[in-house]
Amino acid sequence: MNSNDSIYGLRSNGGLHGDVYTSPDVARFMLDKVCYTEDRDLSFVRILEPSCGDGEFVVEIARRLMISAKRFHFNAFEVFQKNVRAYEIDKTKIEKCRMRLYQMGVTFSEQNIIEADFLKSHVEKTDIVVGNPPYIRYENIPMDMLLFCKHTFPTFHYRCDLYVPFFEKTLSLLYPEGKHCFICSNRWLKNEYGKKLRSLIAKKFKLNFILNLEQADAFQEEVLAYPAITLITREIPNESFEYAECEKVSDLNNLHFSNRKTPKTSDWTVAFNTIAVNPTFLTIEQQGFKIGIGVATGADSIFISRNLPQQVESELIMPGINAKDLRGDCLNWQGEYLLNPYNSDGSLVNLKDYPRASAYLESHKERLTSRHVAQKSPSRWYKTIDRIIPTLLSQPKILLPDLSGNTYVFVDDGHFYPLHNIYYIVGHSSIQLRLLAAFLMSDFIRKQLSAITNHMNGGFPRWQSQHLRKLRLPDLNSIPADNVQELLSLYENKDIASLNSVVNNYLAMTFN
Repeated sequence: MNSNDSIYGLRSNGGLHGDVYTSPDVARFMLDKVCYTEDRDLSFVRILEPSCGDGEFVVEIARRLMISAKRFHFNAFEVFQKNVRAYEIDKTKIEKCRMRLYQMGVTFSEQNIIEADFLKSHVEKTDIVVGNPPYIRYENIPMDMLLFCKHTFPTFHYRCDLYVPFFEKTLSLLYPEGKHCFICSNRWLKNEYGKKLRSLIAKKFKLNFILNLEQADAFQEEVLAYPAITLITREIPNESFEYAECEKVSDLNNLHFSNRKTPKTSDWTVAFNTIAVNPTFLTIEQQGFKIGIGVATGADSIFISRNLPQQVESELIMPGINAKDLRGDCLNWQGEYLLNPYNSDGSLVNLKDYPRASAYLESHKERLTSRHVAQKSPSRWYKTIDRIIPTLLSQPKILLPDLSGNTYVFVDDGHFYPLHNIYYIVGHSSIQLRLLAAFLMSDFIRKQLSAITNHMNGGFPRWQSQHLRKLRLPDLNSIPADNVQELLSLYENKDIASLNSVVNNYLAMTFN
C-alpha cells in the first residue's frame, strides 16, 4: 500500500504519523550548509532526499539548479534527471511534489522522483543527503517493518524511532567527503535508542555542527518533537565540532556557533555538558550518595492501594510516595500504601503467617500468576518485580519525580517508600541530602540537566538515574560552613533566586 495512513496511522491532530513538513527557511538554510548553492557549478553534484513529502527540499533544489545552469551553461533538466533523487512512500504526497515541479517547468522522470519505500530500495551513492526523515515512534512501526529494521540496520537499537535507520542508510550512501544534513527529533543525540547511531558517527564520520532548534518553529505546524539540525561528512573525525542554539527561524543566518569537544564513543555527554570536562567537579555517586528508582511491582493496582490498611496486616504495609504526591512544589501524600511481601532478609513471607494478606493475594491470584515475573517462578507468584527493601523506608532521601515541573526538590526524612515513577538519592545525613537538593534546584544543575536530557512535552527535562549520574557539582564536603548554612536556609524557604545567587557566587570565587 502507498499511503502512510494505512501503514503508520493518524496523529492526535489528524495528520499522519511521520508527516511533519519543514519550514521553507529551514530547507534553504540546510541546502546552504551542504553547499548546494546557485553560485556553484551544480552540474556534477548528486543529491538525495530520502523522504521528500510534498517537495519542500526538492523544489528548492530545482530552483537552485536552474539558476546554476544559467550561470555555468549546462542543461538543468538533464542534470536534474541524472543527479537528483527523491523518495516518498505516500502516493498522494509524491503526486503533489511532482505537480509542484511541473508548475516550475521542471522535466523529471519516475526514476528520479520515486514512489517507493526508501529503506527497502536499492539506492545509488551520492554526494549530498538532505532532508527531514519520517518521525515514527517505535510503537507505531508495523511488526513487519520492525523485523526488517532489526535485521537490516545495526543502529536500530532498543525502542528506536524510524528516523534512525534513515540516518544509517543515508550515511552509508555518501561518497568520500560527502555531506549529510538532516533535521529531525533531537532525542537520538542523548537517549538510549540513539546509542548505536552515535557510536557509528563518532567512529566513522566527521560531526561538523549541531544546531538545537528546541525553541524555534522549524516546521510548518506546531509539533511536540524537539528538533535539531546536524551536519555530518564522510571524513576522518575531528577534535571539535560547532554547536549553536536558535530560538527563531528568522535568526538562522545570525547564529553564534561555539566549539565543543567531538565525542569519541556513544556517550556524547561531553558534547552538550561543558561542565562534565571540568575535573574539579564530582558526580553525585563520587560523593558517596546512591541513586535508585522506586519499586516496580508488576501489578500496582494490587500492591498499591489506599485500602490496604483494612485488607492486610499492618506490618506488611508502608506509606508509598508517587509522582502525583509531589506537585506544585508541595508534598501532598494521597494516602496510598505499598504491600511488602518480603521479610527483612529478602525472602518472601509465608502467607500462612498472615491470613488477611493471604486472603487478599489469593483473591487476585489469577492476575498475579499471569505476570511474566510470576511465570518464571510459579512458587513465588506473589513477589514484586523489584525486591522491596524495608530499611529504605526509614532512610532520609531525596525524591525526584521522573517528569516534573517542580522547582523544589523534596527530601523525605524517612516516612515514605518510593514507587516506580520516583527516582531517589540516599546516603550521608539528612543535612547533606538537603545541601545536595539545594544544588539540584540551582540553575547550575538545571542547565546541565537540560543539556544532557531530552525535554518532554511542556519543556521539562527528566530526572532519570542515567542522567543524574552524569551531573557534576563541587565537593559538598569542601563548601565552607557559612555557605552551607545559607544554602540550607534558602532551600527550606524555597528561595530559588537567592539560592542561585549564592551558588553562582561560590562557583565564581572558587573555580574561576
